[in-house]
Amino acid sequence: MKIVHTIDELRSQLRGQLRTAFVPTMGNLHEGHLSLMRTAARHGDPVVASIFVNRLQFGPNEDFDRYPRTLQDDAAKLEKEGVYVLFAPDEREMYPEPQDYRIRPPEDLGDILEGEFRPGFFVGVTTVVMKLFQCVGPQVAVFGKKDYQQQMIIRRMCQQFAMPTEIISAETIRDADGLALSSRNGYLSEQERAEAPRLYATLQQMRDRITQAQFGLGLKLDEVADLEQAARQILSVKGWQPDYISVRRQSNLAAPTQQDLDQRTPLVVVAAAKLGKTRLIDNLEI
Repeated sequence: MKIVHTIDELRSQLRGQLRTAFVPTMGNLHEGHLSLMRTAARHGDPVVASIFVNRLQFGPNEDFDRYPRTLQDDAAKLEKEGVYVLFAPDEREMYPEPQDYRIRPPEDLGDILEGEFRPGFFVGVTTVVMKLFQCVGPQVAVFGKKDYQQQMIIRRMCQQFAMPTEIISAETIRDADGLALSSRNGYLSEQERAEAPRLYATLQQMRDRITQAQFGLGLKLDEVADLEQAARQILSVKGWQPDYISVRRQSNLAAPTQQDLDQRTPLVVVAAAKLGKTRLIDNLEI
């Protein structure tokens, strides 16, 4: 595996490649990230990974400075997965001057859910992804479904800018108890880690009740609102601080209408909540 730190080195390594598959990460890699590499290998060759902790997507009170940097261990894991090139730039390489040109997603998708609770987050994400795509020139890029809103925004960005990159969504990888793998799980105390699977269990309960209602007498909007409120209450009682638990349309993350419920439009329940100082996100398609 080649490890390169500059854009010029990266482009030199990839010159002439016809179907590059790319997986951008912020490092501190776990099995979820490695599964993305395997998905990439099924859709393209060679596989390129990047590790860059992107300051633009962190808010002023978020964990940029304490986000784990584990480049040596990460590189060893990627080499075992057969990754061809690891692009690991520093901030001076990615942002040699202030990044005044930025990508701003439309408000109806970028300013809801995660965008509401993390203002500017998706501007930072789409800007760095656009820049990384310009550096790598991938035909395929793989993103995990755990970041449901993020992969939707990136797919639409590629479509609207006519970018020659196909976005592949990979399923969420979970521990045996259901907790979605995340680099931030390492922040959890032992007691918090034991409690953390409740988030996914709560989403499963919501999915089951919605499915049962849809195949019974039907589902009403006020019942959906009651389920959302009950889920927030379940978590709050156990010490969580929910930001949102919301049933949305899979197609665009808009709130469903009664017609959507009557026609059994594909839905997804998305959630974000703090457990102690650690903010966890998850989702479950219905």
